[in-house]
Amino acid sequence: MNTLKKYEFILEGLDCANCANKIQDKLTENENYINVNVNFNTLKLTFESELEIHKEDIEYVVKSLEPDVEVLTIDESKKHTSNCGHDHNHEHNYEHEHEHEHVHEKKEYKLNKNVLRIIIGIVIMISIMIIDLPELYTKIIAIIGYAILLFRPAKNAIKLLKSKVIEENFLVTVSCIGAFLIGETVEGLMVIALYEIGKILEEKAINNTRKSIAALMDIKPEYANLVHDNHDHKVNPEEVNIGDIILIKQGEKVPLDGIVIEGEATLNTSSLTGETKPVNVKLEDRVLSGSINDNGLIKLRVIEKYEDSTVSKILNLVENATDKKAKTETFVNKASRVYTPIVLVLALLVAIGLPIVLDVTYIDAIYRALIFLVVSCPCAIVISVPLSYFSGIGRASKNGILIKGSNYLDAVKDIKYIAFDKTGTLTKGKFEVVKIKVYDRDFSENEVLEYAAYGESFSNHPIANAILEKFNRTINKDRISKFKEIPGNGITYKYDNKTVKIGNAEFTEARDEKTNGTCIYVKLDDIVIGAVILSDTIKPETKEAIGALNSLGIKTVMLTGDSEEVAKSVASIIGIKEVKAEMLPNDKYNEMEKIIKNKTKGNVAFVGDGINDSPVIALADVGIAMGGIGASSAIEAADIVIMTDNLTKVAQTVRLSKFTNKIIKQNLIFALLVKIVVLELSVFGIAQMWMAVFADVGVTLLTIFNTMRILFKKK
Repeated sequence: MNTLKKYEFILEGLDCANCANKIQDKLTENENYINVNVNFNTLKLTFESELEIHKEDIEYVVKSLEPDVEVLTIDESKKHTSNCGHDHNHEHNYEHEHEHEHVHEKKEYKLNKNVLRIIIGIVIMISIMIIDLPELYTKIIAIIGYAILLFRPAKNAIKLLKSKVIEENFLVTVSCIGAFLIGETVEGLMVIALYEIGKILEEKAINNTRKSIAALMDIKPEYANLVHDNHDHKVNPEEVNIGDIILIKQGEKVPLDGIVIEGEATLNTSSLTGETKPVNVKLEDRVLSGSINDNGLIKLRVIEKYEDSTVSKILNLVENATDKKAKTETFVNKASRVYTPIVLVLALLVAIGLPIVLDVTYIDAIYRALIFLVVSCPCAIVISVPLSYFSGIGRASKNGILIKGSNYLDAVKDIKYIAFDKTGTLTKGKFEVVKIKVYDRDFSENEVLEYAAYGESFSNHPIANAILEKFNRTINKDRISKFKEIPGNGITYKYDNKTVKIGNAEFTEARDEKTNGTCIYVKLDDIVIGAVILSDTIKPETKEAIGALNSLGIKTVMLTGDSEEVAKSVASIIGIKEVKAEMLPNDKYNEMEKIIKNKTKGNVAFVGDGINDSPVIALADVGIAMGGIGASSAIEAADIVIMTDNLTKVAQTVRLSKFTNKIIKQNLIFALLVKIVVLELSVFGIAQMWMAVFADVGVTLLTIFNTMRILFKKK
C-alpha cells in the first residue's frame, strides 16, 4: 500500500459556508481523496491521497461549484500575504508585493463592477416605477434590468447546474424570472437588487470577522535581525537556524525562541499568555517567540527553528483548531443538506396544491411558491456555527488559552467534574526545605541532607530541586552507583558501598510523620536515619479559581501523591471537597477511568502540569495542561493548554464555551424562526418577496454580527 501524502490549498474568495460543505462533499465522493476537510474560517482545504494530485485537479472541482473562488497553493498564499524578506533581495520582494497588489486590485475591480451593476439595476427599477411608459417599452427596459442584475447569479447557476448542483444562485434566479413572468416585474427587480446588496455586505461582514480574529492572533513576526560579523540585517524568520544570533530591538517582536546571551529587556508576553504583567529577562534566560520587547536591547542564541518555535506552534494550533468539528457543527451541516430539498418540495406542493384547497389562483400560488425558493437557502443556519467556534477559539487564544479543536471548545460547556493534580497545578510546585529531622544520634542534619541530595542529584522533580538548592554544595557523582528511581515511591542507590533509600514511608519502611508538609525519608542500609520535610505554596489565585468552578456547578476533586494529611489541609483552604491522596501515577489513571465510567452526565476534565500527568490528561474527556508555555509535551498531550499557571483561566474557558454555545443557539433559533414565519406567511399570502430576501441574506448578516460579540468577551 502506498503512503498517504497530505495536501493543502487555500480557497481564496470562499464566502459561503454552505458552498464550503458542497466542495467538501464533492471531493469526498472521489475515493482518491481521503480525510477531506474544507475549513470555512481559514479558507483552507486539506486532504490526503496516495496519488499525485495537482492544483488543476482541485481547480476543476472547485470551479464547477464556486466559479469565483481562486485555488492557491500554500506557497502562493504566503506570497500573497508576505510583506517581508531580505534586504539584499528587493527585486524578489517587489515581485511578491506587486503580485499581492494585483490580487487585491482584482478583488476591488470585481467589487466595484458588482456595485456599479447593482446601481444601474436600481436606477432602471426606479425609472419603471416613476415613469409612465407604454407596456412594451416597460417590458424591454425591465428585461435589460433583469439581465444586468441577474448576470452574476444566473451565470453561476448555469455553471453549477452542469455539476447537478442546486444552490441559492439558481433559486434566486428562478424566483426573479418567475416574478417577471407572473407580472410582478418591479418586485422581481427589487428582490435581486436586495439579494445582491446583501451578498456584498455578507462577504464584507465575513471578511471583517476573519480580520478581527486574525488581529486577536497577530503574533507572527515579520522579520528577524540576524547578526553576522557584528552587523544585523533583516531576514525571514524561517531562514534562521539553530545557534544563529539575533538582535531584538525595543518595540520589536521576538521572532524565534532563544537564550539571552547579551543585554537585558522588559518583555510584553500578553499575546502569548493573556497577562499584561511585564517580564524582565537577563543573561541565560529563555525568551519565547511572540513576545514584544517593550524596553531594552537583547541578543539571543536561537534554540528552535521557526517551525518548532512557540509562536509557530500557537498559530498552527489555533488556525487548524476548527478542522476538528464539534457535534453541533457536524449536525447542522448534515441537516442543511436535507433542508433545501424539503423546502423545494414544499414550494412545489404550494404551487400545485394551494389552488385546490384554498380560493387562490395558480398565479398567486406560484408567487407564494417563489417565496419558498428564496427562503430555502440555509446560509444563515450553516454560516454562524463555524464562525462562532472560530471566534471562540480566537478569543481564547488572545486570553492565553489554546483550544485544539471546535469539538473541545464545545465539550468544555458540558464539564460536570474536574480532577486536579496538586503539585504545580493547585500549588506553585516550588518546594522549600522547612525542616530536617534526625532519628539516629550517630548522624547530623547535614549528613541526612547530604544522603538525600546525592540521591536526588539525578532527578528533575521539584522536590529534588529544593533539596539540591538547600544542600548547595558540589556533588561527586562518581561515588554513586546502581541508581534506580521507582516512580511514585522514591530512589535507591549505592553510596560508598552503602545502600541508600530515599522516598515515602512505605518505600523506606519508616514510621509515618504527621506533618503538614511533604516528608522524604532517608534510609541507610537497614536504618531510617532521618527525614527532610518540604513545603509547597498554594498559588494565590487557586482559591478564587476553585470557587468560580464550584459556582458553575462543577464538582472538583484533588488527585495527588502527597500524604492524606497534606492533601486535606490544602483542599480545606482552597475549597475542594473531595481528595484522593497517596496516589501513584498509575493510581491517578485508574481513578480517572473509574470517574469517567461512573459519570451519569456531562464530561470529565483533568487539569495537570502536562508532563508527569500526560497519560491522565489524554484519558480525560477534556485534558487541560497548566503552565504550558514553551513546554512541547503539554501542547501535545492536552486538548486545552493554559499558557500561564493562572488557574482562573479554567473557569474562564468554561464561561467562554457556554457563551459561544449560547450565541450558536441564538443564531440557529433566530434563523429558523424567521424562515418558518416567512414561509407560513407566504402560504397565506401575507409575506412578500422582500421578506424572503430578509429571511435569507438579512438573517445571515444579523447572525454574523451577533457572532462577533464572542470576539469582545473578556471573562
